[in-house]
Amino acid sequence: MQSAPADAAAQDRDIVALLQGGVPEAAFQRTLARYQDKVYRLCCTLLRDPTAAEDAAQESLVRIWKAMGSYDGRASLSTWIYAITRNRCLTAIARRRELASLSDAAVEAEAEAQVQEVDAGGSEPQDMSATLRELVDLLPERYRRTLLLFYYEDRSVSEVASMLGMPEGTVKTSLFRARAALAEQLRRRGLDDPRDWLEAGR
Repeated sequence: MQSAPADAAAQDRDIVALLQGGVPEAAFQRTLARYQDKVYRLCCTLLRDPTAAEDAAQESLVRIWKAMGSYDGRASLSTWIYAITRNRCLTAIARRRELASLSDAAVEAEAEAQVQEVDAGGSEPQDMSATLRELVDLLPERYRRTLLLFYYEDRSVSEVASMLGMPEGTVKTSLFRARAALAEQLRRRGLDDPRDWLEAGR
């Protein structure tokens, strides 16, 4: 059985062959068709802002195009692409933090207010899936990212690890802790009965 890195390398063998054959334009066009949507969704997961994600994805693709000739094959092509994308998102996050005037304490207070708002509920019952997504958004960032990619984007553990630049063991730990945190929040809200979710899905 092939390992995950071997599988990743095999799926992009055609693109690597084009690069080695000296036709980077064709290699990039194939890369664009295969990875454009994945790059954008990774940006959305990291930045939590569709407009910022679109900008970061475009910048990432431009950088990928410019760097195609320097790809040396030491990492799988997908890992290389995700690393470039992740770095662009981290730059965007750093830039956003420089412009932000909120302190960490203020951000925590805002998050706590959101939790209290969910706890308080509204005059109308909230849709179960919307409630779950709200709770996911309130998770610590490292847990939220892995959970969104694994469950909402239907990525494998190995692909989540590649996209976020972390070991597979760390991804598994983050998923475990994210599920535990969600279960606790659901229990606090009295929504831990599976029948509630079955009825909501009908």
